[in-house]
This record gives sequence, C-alpha cells and structure tokens, in this order.
Amino acid sequence: MRTSGLPVRFVRDGIPEGLDPTLGLAVYRIVQESLTNTLKHCGPATPTEVRLRQHPDRVEIEVVDAGPGSARPRPADPSGHGLTGMRERASLFAGRLTAGPAPGGGWRVHAVLPTGEAR
Repeated sequence: MRTSGLPVRFVRDGIPEGLDPTLGLAVYRIVQESLTNTLKHCGPATPTEVRLRQHPDRVEIEVVDAGPGSARPRPADPSGHGLTGMRERASLFAGRLTAGPAPGGGWRVHAVLPTGEAR
C-alpha cells in the first residue's frame, strides 16, 4: 500500500509469529480490504494507522484513516462487497467487526477475533 502512496503506520502489539494460519489469513484480509477502501474512498496520501493487538483470548485489529468528509458514512459501492466480506470473515471466527466514522474524524474499522478456546 505504501508503494501506492498511502502513508501507513503499522503498530504491532504482542502478535506472535506462530498465529494460527487461518486466523492470520483473516487478519491479513481484513487489513488489506480496509486499506483498499481507504485508497478507493480517500485517495493516496491519506494518513492511515493499522494496529494489531494480541490479548490472551483474542486478536484485535484497528485500521483508522484521516480521510476527509468522513463525518457521514461512506457510500455503498454496488460493485463491491468489502465491508460485508470483512464482517462475514470475522463471523467465521466467532468475531465481530464494526466500521464507521472515527472519533475526531476519519474512518475506523475495528475487528475482534477470538483465539484458541475462546473461539
């Protein structure tokens, strides 16, 4: 994404190298779709932060951009299924995903995916 001009800050907090591969793929795809949406709806040069946090019983994903005009929900794209797909991916892991305007401006995608026995 950085090569597309999107300034992305990545913060990793306690995510182990040995994360379950299927869960790791879900995390990757949620982040990928979130960043794709930022490029599509806000354009390159939109400051964006990706934060991954490992808790004892879950992985938390947060992607926040500083896009303009995000005090209102982004229009649905009839050609895509981005937010729906991310929610479905999270639900496959008994998780949840929310997306909407971020406090203070921008757009926020937040997902929580249970790990281990919590799943």
